[in-house]
Amino acid sequence: MPCALLFDLDGTLTDTDTLHLQAFRELLHEHDGRQLSQAEFDAKVSGRANTELFADLFPALSAGQRQALAERKEALFRERTPQLQPMPGLLRVLEHARSQHMGLCVVTNAPRLNAEHMLSAMGLGDAFEHVLVAEELARAKPDPLPYLTGLQRLGAQAEQALAFEDSLPGVAAASAAGIYTVALATTQTPQRLREAGAQLVIDDFTDERLWALL
Repeated sequence: MPCALLFDLDGTLTDTDTLHLQAFRELLHEHDGRQLSQAEFDAKVSGRANTELFADLFPALSAGQRQALAERKEALFRERTPQLQPMPGLLRVLEHARSQHMGLCVVTNAPRLNAEHMLSAMGLGDAFEHVLVAEELARAKPDPLPYLTGLQRLGAQAEQALAFEDSLPGVAAASAAGIYTVALATTQTPQRLREAGAQLVIDDFTDERLWALL
């Protein structure tokens, strides 16, 4: 039985990629009339930290200008998400984890304002011992540092933990940290998630294979 569970947020605790895509499309339309397809979003945007992502999207702009655009995009996203639904089976997993005294941590590339907003919108504002965000660490996913930091905060070893992810950078980060990684196929195909390092791919937290691990 694991003693620590570490969760990504977007696409893992709640399915938000469509809302992020809408916010990015509005931002790009406002800025320069650019279009963003679903395929481009899946391949180049989903799961990435804003600092690197906005440098790629707006290479001619200054760091300050990129930050302003990132803040605008996240504000557009939060406007679309006054309430969010937890992924099916998540609440049961969290209840089970608490009953077994497992450590619980969120590890996300999202900015802190977004992370706190999303957890509150799901009614999970106090559900996790720690909420780690990439902008407060030296390196974001796909680097393993966020997950290694999560293990440290929970006082757990990698072999005692499970990580839950949906993006390719996130799966790569958790796997590189040595954690058994369960991927939710909300934003990527099962094949791509396995190629990135996921040991188990599920649709949601009701999967009996997950409960066999727990």
